[in-house]
Amino acid sequence: MFLRLAVLFTAIPIVELYILIKIGQMIGALPTIAIVLVTGVVGAGLARQQGARVWYEIQMQMQQGVFPADRLIDGLLLVVAGAVLITPGVLTDILGFAILIPMSRAPIREWVKARLSRMMDRGTIHYSEFLR
Repeated sequence: MFLRLAVLFTAIPIVELYILIKIGQMIGALPTIAIVLVTGVVGAGLARQQGARVWYEIQMQMQQGVFPADRLIDGLLLVVAGAVLITPGVLTDILGFAILIPMSRAPIREWVKARLSRMMDRGTIHYSEFLR
């Protein structure tokens, strides 16, 4: 777990910085900064829009008496997408935009569900029913 966190918080930012420097060398500093700003603003706007849609779907499923498991995972993924999109970097932007697109979010959601299921089977995480 420590190794994963170390990679997440050190290696990825270093790679992102390297890519941004290379882009800056190719197109210039101001266009590179503009790209970072535009992707952050556009990404945050899209995350907000998608989040509102998912929130509406959660409410509709709850009113129908259906537990909105997929929509809840979508909501979590959209929070992650918003966070990585406001983080400067090319790789994080690609990941964030991939999560924002519903068609590409579906396989990511299925991966998260499978991962959570394995963790519950192993006893790594526990759950309890609160609505009976």
